[in-house]
Amino acid sequence: MTTDIDWDHPTDPREGTWQLDHVKLYAGSGGSEGQYWNGTQTLLLTTLGRVSGKPVRTPLIYGEADGGYLVVASKGGDPAHPLWYRNLSEHPTVRIQVGTKIMQGTARTATPEERAAYWPVMVGHWPAYDEYQTKTDREIPIVVIEPTG
Repeated sequence: MTTDIDWDHPTDPREGTWQLDHVKLYAGSGGSEGQYWNGTQTLLLTTLGRVSGKPVRTPLIYGEADGGYLVVASKGGDPAHPLWYRNLSEHPTVRIQVGTKIMQGTARTATPEERAAYWPVMVGHWPAYDEYQTKTDREIPIVVIEPTG
């Protein structure tokens, strides 16, 4: 049950990575720093581990559409989905931090029609997504996060 989850103490990216540095800046500043990174906007996504059930936090580039937030499960074009995507496929309840705003949400994979509409939006935020798609045989999913409160 997600009401018993300690969302305030997630596992962060591993030591020595730019992702951990980014999360520390973002979360450590309460979101007043870190939302903008390398010319684009980022959020912090906290998913529940599909095996452990414990919260795991990841920084991701995001877009917005229809009152929700969009993130791309690219993993740089790797043949496997990123762990955060596999987690939310099992546990769709998530927490996001967008700047100073923290909210719960429900995550789902965009429908084929939504993906077709949202892909150009996300490529506008991070043009390398097109290159990542050419590196893999899997269709890179777009995830829609709908705030729940």
